[in-house]
Amino acid sequence: MIHLAAAAAGGFATPHIRYLAILPEIVMLGGAVMLLAVASLVRRSLRVGVATAATVAVSLGALGCSLWQWSDVTGQGAFTAVDHAVVVDGFSALVNVLVACAMALTALVGDGYLRREGADGPELHVLAMVSASGAMVMASANDLIVVFLGLEILSIALYVLAAFNHRRAASGEAALKYFILGSFSSAVFVYGIALVYGATGSTNLAQIAGFLSKTVLSSDGLLLAGMAMLIVGFAFKVAAVPFHMWTPDVYQGSPSPITGFMAAVAKAGAFAAFLRVLISSFGLLRTDWQPVVYALAIVTLLVGAGLAVVQRDVKRMLAYSSINHAGFVLLGLEAATTRGVSASLYYLFAYTFMVIGSFAVVTVVGRRGDAAHDISSYRGLARRQPLLAIMFAVLLLAQAGAPFTTGLWAKLQVVLAAAHGAVPLAVVAMVSAAIAAFFYLRVAVLMYSPLATAGETPGVQSPAAEPQALFSAGAPGGEGTPAAATAGSAVGATTTAGSALDSAGAASGDGATSRTLWTGLERSMAGIARINAALLLDEEPGRERMVGDAPPSPAGTGPSGETGVDAVDATGAVSAGPAPVPLLTAIAVGLCVGVTVVFGIWPAPLTSFAHQATLLFFP
Repeated sequence: MIHLAAAAAGGFATPHIRYLAILPEIVMLGGAVMLLAVASLVRRSLRVGVATAATVAVSLGALGCSLWQWSDVTGQGAFTAVDHAVVVDGFSALVNVLVACAMALTALVGDGYLRREGADGPELHVLAMVSASGAMVMASANDLIVVFLGLEILSIALYVLAAFNHRRAASGEAALKYFILGSFSSAVFVYGIALVYGATGSTNLAQIAGFLSKTVLSSDGLLLAGMAMLIVGFAFKVAAVPFHMWTPDVYQGSPSPITGFMAAVAKAGAFAAFLRVLISSFGLLRTDWQPVVYALAIVTLLVGAGLAVVQRDVKRMLAYSSINHAGFVLLGLEAATTRGVSASLYYLFAYTFMVIGSFAVVTVVGRRGDAAHDISSYRGLARRQPLLAIMFAVLLLAQAGAPFTTGLWAKLQVVLAAAHGAVPLAVVAMVSAAIAAFFYLRVAVLMYSPLATAGETPGVQSPAAEPQALFSAGAPGGEGTPAAATAGSAVGATTTAGSALDSAGAASGDGATSRTLWTGLERSMAGIARINAALLLDEEPGRERMVGDAPPSPAGTGPSGETGVDAVDATGAVSAGPAPVPLLTAIAVGLCVGVTVVFGIWPAPLTSFAHQATLLFFP
């Protein structure tokens, strides 16, 4: 019918569509539409379990289609479709596999979250599948217009998902910030497309590369301005500094499962398009854009690691951690080599499982209301839930680059790729990795720290546990008396909890005032305890977060005035019992930890996968 209508209209040409080229996108987007249609036709709200099962099935279908694409490309080579607007190669197939896996894991984590919050209906699953299809479109795009189309499909659904928890004011605020800054970045990106089109006469990536290889521009200002705006648009989406301002607030305010999905899928789709556009289209101009990416990588690495150290909210900490990880992926892009692109792909694949698993644990610990994300909420988690704590510790250490995890190989590959042409950048990356290790270890150590007692001020010993003075200054003869004889003065002196005390013999003469003497070891241990507590908790004196499933206040607000917050602040230790762990969430965390550890010990399959993808991607 389309061809007949085209013939009747006077020969309007329609492109031939090879549906295998866009089959993963069709399955993902079609599954979202079908699930929404079914939900609108049933009388009651669709149960969460049905929506989760359908989403996992659709994701597995998209995964199968992506693997089919990989097999077809491996046997017959890469090809383009839809009038050369879509490319199917190992690069797109790998990203499609990554996005499909991330969607399935997010559906498993989201199931427990929705049941806990009492939210029925398939809206979260539908919007997430639509967003995932946008990331797939970006990975397969061979035209700047298609890149923008995928970018908007990805982003618009995420704007709504960020505001999904309507009971929290922070969720709506996060969505508003994300929408405003996302719209601004989209406008900059579109303007960049227009300038590139004006300079080259095409928006097709292959045609742009062909034009630049055959034409010498007498004035390349228009082209460079367009390329700069494209880089700015991509930098917003991957949260590269200084275009990262939206990330901490959006990550903190969004529902925790969506934050993990956002960190994995949005970053994967944006980086896939970023790599393809700069490497395949503007490869001949690498001397122009490499310094820009070099500078972006340095500030992203340092700012992400540096600001994560001072965060108390675990979601904000992971947000700055995500910024730091974006800096590592930029190392592979800056290298602009086959090895660099391969390292970036591997890093994205490994990071997807680490971050989704991490936010799955954060979702569980956040409890009802999804608000208990203060770092003190994790204190003593190993005693309450040892299996959950060890899994979270593995995922955190993997992000730090610990041995026998995919995080080590990911960091090692991008650093080695950058070291061939930018040794200072590789050094900065290693320094930022050392800084980042602190805040990962900070949470891990805190999970294995003992619970505080009620009324205890972090870093200050309770009277029952205070060190006792061994001797007190006595009579003019200088001889000390046992501390038992001056117990009252010893207890009174310890109220300062480690203030500097004078040594023996400070008083001379009859009637001198007695002073408590502390051993050097006891004073040192007391000081170290205070420093450790300050680094781990950074608490205000006399204030510590109490986490529990307490009901909302009558006015519907939490202690800080935030709507729907079920966590309370109180003096004392974390006294809540074990947080319920839904079965599907436990499966998702187990899969993430399994992939992180198994491919960390046996990295060959995944590194080979990423290497073959770039071999097929490069001409």
